Amino acid sequence: MRVNGEPADPSNHVSVGDVVEVDVPEAYAPAAAPEPILLEVVYEDEDLVVINKPPGMVVHPAPGHQSGTLVHALLGRGGSWSSAGGEARPGIVHRLDKGTSGLIVVARNDTSHRALSAQLSDRTLSRTYLAIARGRFDTDAGELEGAIGRHPKDRKRMAVVAGGRYARTRYAVVEKRRTHTLLRCDLDTGRTHQIRVHLAALGHPLAGDAEYGGGGPGEPDRPMLHAWRLRLRHPRTREEMSFEVAPPADFNTFWSAVQ
Repeated sequence: MRVNGEPADPSNHVSVGDVVEVDVPEAYAPAAAPEPILLEVVYEDEDLVVINKPPGMVVHPAPGHQSGTLVHALLGRGGSWSSAGGEARPGIVHRLDKGTSGLIVVARNDTSHRALSAQLSDRTLSRTYLAIARGRFDTDAGELEGAIGRHPKDRKRMAVVAGGRYARTRYAVVEKRRTHTLLRCDLDTGRTHQIRVHLAALGHPLAGDAEYGGGGPGEPDRPMLHAWRLRLRHPRTREEMSFEVAPPADFNTFWSAVQ
């Protein structure tokens, strides 16, 4: 976008007589093709699949990520996937950020998708994360509340803002070291970047999370966040199910190295 031939500055107001030009990108085709990408499957049946997503994998196609996503890998496994999330997101019930590792559940059919989505809404599908945050915490447990919405100056980021959507994160300290703290975090809501935003607002951004103030010399190249535990009711049998996966090597290596 340009104003009077110059790149648009979001902080400047448009005046009468200004010429605004917009280059509209070509429409993005959401359809994904199957790709032979190996996945670590924790559990699988005719209704759902639980996967241990590696860090660095994007969950679904988007501009800039038109191959190598979890969706491409799911299609490569064959079989049917739910369509309730839209054409670009077959099977996807919830998502993890690109840099986040760990457990994600996907649905084989629309009935399972709707049931799992309902559990997300009523919080009977629970997700517990392990996180490495910068600094030492004064308290060993607490709740972080703050409405989350788009950052007023950077639309690619989220922030605690007036008028955002209510969000609550519960945390408990697992271990403290001089420069960092290992936390267990439970989501009571599921907002975009919720744990990252809440910890940054508290003054303890995730290690490696350059987007929210956790980057710098000696920090890892991704946010230290791992979806450790997933609990749900099976959408068909109503059986209570619980899954846990250990953090990947880079998470453990960084934590072992901090002082």
